[in-house]
Amino acid sequence: MRAKPLLSQGDPDPVLVREGGRDWLLTVEHAGRAVPGTLGDLGLKRGEIDRHIGWDPGALDLAQALAARADATLVAQRYSRLVIDCNRPWASDDLVPARSDRTAVPGNTVTEPERKARWDEIHAPFHQEVALRLDKGARRIVAVHSYDPRRDVDGATRPWPIGLLARVANPLMAAMQRHLEAVDWVAPLGLNEPYEIEDASDYTIPVHAEPRALPHVLVEVRNDYLRDARAVAKVADTLHAAFMMQETS
Repeated sequence: MRAKPLLSQGDPDPVLVREGGRDWLLTVEHAGRAVPGTLGDLGLKRGEIDRHIGWDPGALDLAQALAARADATLVAQRYSRLVIDCNRPWASDDLVPARSDRTAVPGNTVTEPERKARWDEIHAPFHQEVALRLDKGARRIVAVHSYDPRRDVDGATRPWPIGLLARVANPLMAAMQRHLEAVDWVAPLGLNEPYEIEDASDYTIPVHAEPRALPHVLVEVRNDYLRDARAVAKVADTLHAAFMMQETS
């Protein structure tokens, strides 16, 4: 049995693309908070989707600023990670999360066809666009994310202003680490913090970067460092300088 179409004429396209002239590709898997009209408010209380559970606050602003500085191509995904998490594989329990950081998501009790509709109409188009850009010549990939200073689920303080994630040694990760370790306000730099790249909980890096042996990194910026345009510009300047270290190394 097939599910009804998820997206309708009034819904935004899942994929946002900013063309660049160089061989850098930036991805933003959790860029937006859009919810298809067919799903209503997912059963959430007002304002819940605006929290870190619904998207990566500041990540799209940061990626757009970086793309402008580096003349990079940007591929971003507009729908809330509570609709479908575009950095999760099909088998992941939180691909369509029933609960996120202790918050229940009533609208995510879905059938298998409904889950597949979210995959086919949102997840797949985003990653098809990423693959297309790599096929067209992008040779370095940076996945841009933000994270909350403290999660409800454990209450632990997460002290890293910036985290760099990669499980395969590569020149981009190495060059960015060298540069950022010398920047005072970045201390402590998170190396594979606050997360690690894993097949069960990541998609972009394992599927697109590692098989092609491309220089890559997943950047996590603590979202309180991205609260306004001035803060975003500061982080973007710092990360762009780190990017350039890889180009000249």
